[in-house]
Amino acid sequence: MASGVKAYILIQTAVNAAHVAREIGDIEGVESAEDVSGPYDVIVRASAPDMDTLGRLVVSRIQAVDGITRTLTCPIVQL
Repeated sequence: MASGVKAYILIQTAVNAAHVAREIGDIEGVESAEDVSGPYDVIVRASAPDMDTLGRLVVSRIQAVDGITRTLTCPIVQL
């Protein structure tokens, strides 16, 4: 998807991070979802055709997963 947008989505959870990562991993547009240690519990790599679609993916699909308390979307900048 050369013309699309890719992003890392940093996620904080109130429940088991591994469970959240598995559930997010099944969402279309998510390339990977890993539970990690540190200030965030799950890091997701996602792709979409454009920023609007990426925003909808985060708001309507990822944030809808039970147990997520906060997300931070970091679009990948390609020079």
